[in-house]
Amino acid sequence: MRISDIFHETYTALSGNKARSGLTMLGIVIGISSVIAMISIGQGASSQIQSSIEGLGSNLLTVMPGTIEPGRGVVSSGRGSAQTLTDDDVNALRDIPGVAYVSPELQRRFQIVYSGNNTNTTLIGVHPDYAETRNIQVAAGSFVTDAHVRGLGRVVVLGPTVAEDLFGDEDPIGKTVRVDRVNMKVIGVLEAKGSAGFFNPDDTVFVPLSTMQKILAGTDSLSTISVSVENKELMAQVQAEAMFVLAAEHRVDIENPDFSIVSQADILGALTQVTDTFTLFLAAVASISLIVGGIGIMNMMLTTVTERTREIGLRKAVGAKKRHISLQFLTEAVVLTFVGGAIGITFGWLISVGIAAIAGITTKVSFSAILLAFGVSTAIGIVFGYYPARRAASLNPIEALRYE
Repeated sequence: MRISDIFHETYTALSGNKARSGLTMLGIVIGISSVIAMISIGQGASSQIQSSIEGLGSNLLTVMPGTIEPGRGVVSSGRGSAQTLTDDDVNALRDIPGVAYVSPELQRRFQIVYSGNNTNTTLIGVHPDYAETRNIQVAAGSFVTDAHVRGLGRVVVLGPTVAEDLFGDEDPIGKTVRVDRVNMKVIGVLEAKGSAGFFNPDDTVFVPLSTMQKILAGTDSLSTISVSVENKELMAQVQAEAMFVLAAEHRVDIENPDFSIVSQADILGALTQVTDTFTLFLAAVASISLIVGGIGIMNMMLTTVTERTREIGLRKAVGAKKRHISLQFLTEAVVLTFVGGAIGITFGWLISVGIAAIAGITTKVSFSAILLAFGVSTAIGIVFGYYPARRAASLNPIEALRYE
């Protein structure tokens, strides 16, 4: 039996009852399109998270007070002689080979007021190196300088969201805002960068670190220290060296430090694991419709076998072998799922594009997801078409010819 004959018979059989064939394929179309859409949302989320993390700074290490508890991934208060990070730690980190920039930071939340408008936002005391470390650009005015840090400058640099909340369309440069009853001059506004999930530089205000420590917060401690490494290959080396240097500075055991050093890879790995698990869960839920669609195909093929019993008996009477009959019905099942899979991939891609356009969620349809969809649809046709094909091939030709 030639391949062309098999496909001709398949086309004739499936087109003979277009409504039934179409409804049978509908389950596969819904299942495949759902899986493609869910995977695209998950992969898009992973891609967005990666770009957001990388946008926070190049080759970045973040030093935080406290230790990360095993299995919890959270920072708790450390045990040791020093409970907080200090300016001495910053100086020690600057001496490590491979370090490009070191940016000490102290964060607090304050109410900022300007001419009747006010907003509650995060203030970060920084050094000038913060701009290089965190890859931020100034849209207007200037950033914090060494002179501001040395002179306890009462100046602020506004994120674009804060600038809009306080000033609207008015130019904020040179204006005076009040932070915790302290008047401060606006010297710059940052370019919009977008949220990185857990941190939004657009909704942030920057002040000189010395001003934050001495005037606003009243403490010499630091919230974090950001370390920018010269290149990615040195990340592990610098991180290990920083552990030794800070442990010696704090006079604590390196196995039980009172600080934590987290790299971009650590943060990205944890967040990617969450998104991958979420994507797998969504795809598993969507795959239920594929099973339902496969059962529909099996039901249709069993019905077809019953309707074509006399045809099967006639074919066997004129010399058709079991494998010919089995191959014919298996081909019909595979074609149904293959065509349904192709339509489902198209619909899944359109759904992904629609979600991205309407909801503003980043989606990404990968070639691997398309190959997976085709593979799954073909496998469903083989698995759920095998029993009806085998049943058709096992019919007794004499009894089949007698079937009414």
